[in-house]
Amino acid sequence: MKVAVLGATGQTGQYLVNQALQQGHTVTAIVRNPGKLTIHHDNLKVVEADIFSAESLKTHFKGQDVIMSCLGFPVSIFSAVTGYTLSMKVMITAMREAQVNRIITMTSWYTEPNSGTQSSYLIRFLLLPLIRSVLTNMHQMEQFLQETGDINWTVVRPPGLKNLPASAQEFLTHEGYFVPDNSGYPVGSTVGRGDVARFMLSLLNNNAWVKKGVAIITK
Repeated sequence: MKVAVLGATGQTGQYLVNQALQQGHTVTAIVRNPGKLTIHHDNLKVVEADIFSAESLKTHFKGQDVIMSCLGFPVSIFSAVTGYTLSMKVMITAMREAQVNRIITMTSWYTEPNSGTQSSYLIRFLLLPLIRSVLTNMHQMEQFLQETGDINWTVVRPPGLKNLPASAQEFLTHEGYFVPDNSGYPVGSTVGRGDVARFMLSLLNNNAWVKKGVAIITK
């Protein structure tokens, strides 16, 4: 397939680009700083664009089969995080203009404000408040996607990310804001970035999670 990747220079994005190329896809990496992407491949095209400009993205979206986004925006203590919603609104506009209707993006466990109530004490009272500004904006982006009737979107929600390559482990999935074990409590709390990329790419041949958000973890 022809795949456009945003956030290609990020840690998860680099795994995604590498695996997509290994699987035989043609990848357009849309980046702010081309020098930061060290991957070279005949089927890889690296282009510079502004993720907050539909005009800038539209050119590179034309002819693509799917848009994949691993964009991340830093936690902000004193002001609201807005990058997720702003960039997604621009991406959707550019997709409509370029006539592409499939997007796969990633957020996180616990984006919905009340979904962390069953998490461990440390996560609930220490980690989640620290990253709440990011989770809030991720949730706003998810809600925005739910209102786009014409776009086949999927939101992949991993828990804590480790900088590890893809494994061969099976995925546990749940249509919700975390993956529960049999008692309803969340299972383990980290996943390798390479596995997140592997799951996102598995959706290219699979319509199971179209117009849905899916929490994932490896077994």
